[in-house]
Amino acid sequence: MASSSSSSTHQWKYDVFISFRGEDTRKSFTDHLYTALCQNGINTFMDDRLRRGEQISPLLLNTIKESRFSIIIFSDNYAFSGWCLDELAKIIECVKVMGHKALPVFYNVDPSHVRHQSGSLAEAFAKHERVYRDKMEKVVKWREALTELATISVWDSRNRSMNLKLIEEIVRDILNKLVGISSSYMNGLVGMESCIEAMDSLLSLRSFDVRMIGIWGMVGIEQSQKFGLPYLRMELLSQILKEMNPSSRLLNKGINSIKDVLCSRKVLIILDDVDQGQQMEELARDHHWFGLGSRIIITTRDRHLLTCQEVDATYEAKKLDHDEALKLFCLHAFRRKHGIEDFWKLCGHALNYTKGLPLSLKVLGSSLYAKSKNEWKSELEKLKQFPDKEVQNVLKTSFEGLDDNEQNIFLDIAFFYKGHDKDFVGQILDSCGFFFNIGIRNLKDKSFITISENKLCMHDLLQEMGWEIVRQKSEVLGKRSRLRAHEDINHVLTTNTGTEAVEGIFLDLSPSKELNFSIDAFAKMKRLRLLKICDFN
Repeated sequence: MASSSSSSTHQWKYDVFISFRGEDTRKSFTDHLYTALCQNGINTFMDDRLRRGEQISPLLLNTIKESRFSIIIFSDNYAFSGWCLDELAKIIECVKVMGHKALPVFYNVDPSHVRHQSGSLAEAFAKHERVYRDKMEKVVKWREALTELATISVWDSRNRSMNLKLIEEIVRDILNKLVGISSSYMNGLVGMESCIEAMDSLLSLRSFDVRMIGIWGMVGIEQSQKFGLPYLRMELLSQILKEMNPSSRLLNKGINSIKDVLCSRKVLIILDDVDQGQQMEELARDHHWFGLGSRIIITTRDRHLLTCQEVDATYEAKKLDHDEALKLFCLHAFRRKHGIEDFWKLCGHALNYTKGLPLSLKVLGSSLYAKSKNEWKSELEKLKQFPDKEVQNVLKTSFEGLDDNEQNIFLDIAFFYKGHDKDFVGQILDSCGFFFNIGIRNLKDKSFITISENKLCMHDLLQEMGWEIVRQKSEVLGKRSRLRAHEDINHVLTTNTGTEAVEGIFLDLSPSKELNFSIDAFAKMKRLRLLKICDFN
């Protein structure tokens, strides 16, 4: 048998491959089983072409390799087909070398006939030995495959009074096996236990009402691909109705099509990374759209969207604590949950930089994997001047969704007012022509800022993103909208290279950062609205 590691690392295209004799079960048991598997979300391959000749295609054999499980429906005439026996031989080969799982179903066949290759199997192999007398190694291989099959626990249709019950049993067993596989992937997730407990409580699965639950938090998790609403509506109906293309009559009803289909159905729907109210308006407008017991989970970075949707409860996805952050970082930097003693101090610097943001922990950890201590030190020093591009691009995507008022308020806080009193900053920015109260509320709802004891707070990586956005606007220092670095300000003021692009300057006049410039240095800064001067003496 294959080792567990080979099974876990193999890339599967299908969950299930069905091997069957078409003339026996195609239009009965096999067709019903295939439909039930697909309706339960199990990705299943069934060769629905009429098979001619005895030569199995290499493509079909490869499909077996790409499937996690094979269900072998062993019927009366299965063993008479060289095609079917080739499939079976390939299945057994995959079981031995790559972690494939074979699940036999004896359909109106006595399992002892397979074990002893007696009864109709003896007749079938007598035929094969005549046909393949010059290729007896093929027949031997088929016999060996049957011998292996006989050692595997099976379903026997003769022990069930109805096919439907057997099909339900098979589907349930496959689902349980898939859930067990999926749960093993939890080993690579960190900080999930408390999240799952909280969501279990909020979902209240034992109640029969319809519940909408929101998950809200800061940018820093993977992005979902965006599609148009008509596509999403069609995809939702396709998944629920188990039809590839719902009728045009149904789709033309637009929003009402979802309501009409779902109002009597118990469903679980997850709307991931919602960023527009219209998405929920057209896909899950109201509790009454769904049958009793339904659960709708909405993930978003904008808490106000959940307020408008009147969700039953909201779970705030928070950054990881120190222990969780260390574990996640080590999983990517060392491929294990604990660090290496020589790197502990450097791990501390990495955690201080990422501040519990999962995306940054994974990206930075992966970038440091299998590198030396000197390379770690160089990378961590580099980040002080050049933030990681992958993380910045994800954060910037959310920034670009802000309106001009929100963007300007965010950048001013990132450059000049992080940690300052909210009311004090509000007076200043209102006087600059911004609309502070609504802007700060929206930034808070969208997780760009938090407010603690009336102080404006911001994640370090979001602040870094703000600095980087301004820096990337122009390579010329005097053409940047905001200046905060002493060296940059010194250059602009002493060379009189400031322009009307400059809106704000943070001027540090502490003795260690002495500046010598003329008042004329500000002459060209016609849009300068903020001049923050600090003398720490």
